[in-house]
Formats: sequence, structure tokens, C-alpha cells
Amino acid sequence: MLSASAAEWIARIRSQGLTWVLAASLLLLQYPLWLGEGGWLKVRERAHKIDTQQALNQRLQTRNAGLQAELGDLKQGRDAIEERARNELGMIAPDEWFVRVVSAHSVQSGKVNE
Repeated sequence: MLSASAAEWIARIRSQGLTWVLAASLLLLQYPLWLGEGGWLKVRERAHKIDTQQALNQRLQTRNAGLQAELGDLKQGRDAIEERARNELGMIAPDEWFVRVVSAHSVQSGKVNE
């Protein structure tokens, strides 16, 4: 039969083997939790993407609300259209005079602030 030291050695290998098998099974069970398709890392990454997209959507909704308000003004009356034409296109009505006031400082230096 086996000597006492050989029996101890076999018992130690069995206990260490069981420890290694349990450690390996624990690692295999942890892999899907951390790195799998529905793992924590991918969930965190997707949550960050969702937050970024929601912030973008909020900015675009604010911009769209402003454009809707401007569109409503343009549809309702001539005043908004006329104001926009005056500011952006320099429209002057036939019965109006255009007067430009230039500061004395800009005339003396030769620069005209527009």
C-alpha cells in the first residue's frame, strides 16, 4: 500500500484540486456578469449613451419649441414678417426715410461701426 506521506500528498492534491475547481467555476460564473452581453459593463455603457441622447433630445426640443413659436408668429400676422424683413433684409417701406446715426468718434478715426 501507500506510505503515510504519499497518502497525505494525495489528500492535499485532492483538497487543492477541489479548491482550484471551485475557483475556476466561480470565475466562469462571473464572466457573463461582468463581460457578457447583458453584463454590468455594457449596461453602464448603454446607460451613458442613453443619458447623452436624452440631453441632445432636450436641446433639440427646446430649439423646436422656439421655431414653433416663431412659425406661429409668422402665420398670425404681418407684423412679425415685416419686423424680420426690416432686421434681416433692411426693408424700408415706400413712405419711410432711412436715417443712419454714426458716432463722431468713428467718423474721426475713419472706422464705421456697423
